[in-house]
Amino acid sequence: MGSAKAKNSSNAARKARIEEMRRADQARERRNRVLAIGGSVVAVAALVVGVVLVAQSRDDGDGDGGGSATSDAKSDGHFTTGADGVKTWKGTLSRNHVTKTVQYPTEPPVGGDHDQVWMNCNGNVYTKPLNNMNAVHSLEHGAVWVTYTGKAAKADVEALAAKVRKTPYTLMSPDDKQADPIMLTAWGHQRTVKSASDPDVDAFFEKFVQGEQTPEPGAACTGGLSQ
Repeated sequence: MGSAKAKNSSNAARKARIEEMRRADQARERRNRVLAIGGSVVAVAALVVGVVLVAQSRDDGDGDGGGSATSDAKSDGHFTTGADGVKTWKGTLSRNHVTKTVQYPTEPPVGGDHDQVWMNCNGNVYTKPLNNMNAVHSLEHGAVWVTYTGKAAKADVEALAAKVRKTPYTLMSPDDKQADPIMLTAWGHQRTVKSASDPDVDAFFEKFVQGEQTPEPGAACTGGLSQ
């Protein structure tokens, strides 16, 4: 009985903390809207400069040997599946900001090197596939990423979108490259669900939205990129 009360108290406290961070994010977004736009411009400029530097380095013969414009994520390891069906990445998930395109070992990725700018994840629902490198940065901030393929039922997609829109630190997008119709991803964790009504959806959100796996708890989910 005491354990149940403690768990309910802990869940309530975490929900209150998430809601407080959401309000702070909204206030910060209103104050810094112009600065955020300027920051995006700077990020694009930095990316262009990075590409130029990589090209120059390749021309000088000093680059990565093969002169590749891509980079493998430093995420050596493998998945292990728990009794609850959640797959956990066992191995290294590096967290560097990079300009080279990262080739992730999983789809969707569960972590690794990523772009310096995150996708907005304050209950954002995107209708086009995302750049994995931006979405991984959102995972680093403690977001849960809902993805689906064209095989997912329209009713499930709509129901999941409604859930995401009302949940801070979540985002959703299509991904026809993934193996299953509906997948849920957090930093270092992933699972497949059968439908929007699958109880594992709520369980995954409850555990991983700003959960213990979050490398940067409380980091912003606004002020990044948005389609």
